[in-house]
Amino acid sequence: MEVREIKALIALMTDHGLVELEIEDKKGKVRLVRGVPGYAAEANSAPHAMPSGAKAGKSAARGKPAQGNAPAVELAANQQFIESPMVGTFYRAPSPDAPPFVEEGGSVRKGQTVCIIEAMKMMNEIEAPAAGRIVKILVDNAQPVEYGQALMVLEVG
Repeated sequence: MEVREIKALIALMTDHGLVELEIEDKKGKVRLVRGVPGYAAEANSAPHAMPSGAKAGKSAARGKPAQGNAPAVELAANQQFIESPMVGTFYRAPSPDAPPFVEEGGSVRKGQTVCIIEAMKMMNEIEAPAAGRIVKILVDNAQPVEYGQALMVLEVG
């Protein structure tokens, strides 16, 4: 694919608010991913070309949520992030009229569903990696999330 064609695709993404675009033709395959505003690894909002099959890298500043200008979250020794295992849209509840899976301050058991990430029209339940208490929810409902982005702070134990 030629540079002018890639530039045209980038313009298309910007005009239509697309976050991700993958195109395959007889010349090859290209995947364009535009960073979510505030995500530390994708500080600028300009799209960039990624080789096919490449995974988006984790933030160099691990431990900082992708919350725009929100302050960094410092973890205590018994705390850990629940991270997004994929790119998609974060949902706190199974449906718009249902109560959220968890609330800040609420207890969870290992394997309990804490949220849903919608990716490619598939609803993927995200489970608590350990038993504990949800200290902070770092992402707003229906917000786009990136691979490895911190979603919640879990206090283990």
